[in-house]
Amino acid sequence: MTINRKKHSTQPKVKVVLDVLKGEKTTAEITAKYGIHATQISNWKKAVLEVIPEAFSTKRKQQDNDQQAFIDELYKQIGQLKVENDFLKKIYDSSV
Repeated sequence: MTINRKKHSTQPKVKVVLDVLKGEKTTAEITAKYGIHATQISNWKKAVLEVIPEAFSTKRKQQDNDQQAFIDELYKQIGQLKVENDFLKKIYDSSV
């Protein structure tokens, strides 16, 4: 006998976690409403609570900006190397 696991998309997870965080209903009521096990609801809530502080962190934004600057520098270097390579190919082809 195989057990088929349900895969929930993002939207239902968000609705469930928002209901939990509002605190207007008990976990049992939410479980009955959505048909999702209480342990799963607890896991989703825990995951959301771990991620929320990052949403308000300026450090994360700074890391993103630094990474984008690094990527831009790499593209600049790739462009320069391509120009140099084309130039050297042209010189080589004219001398042969």
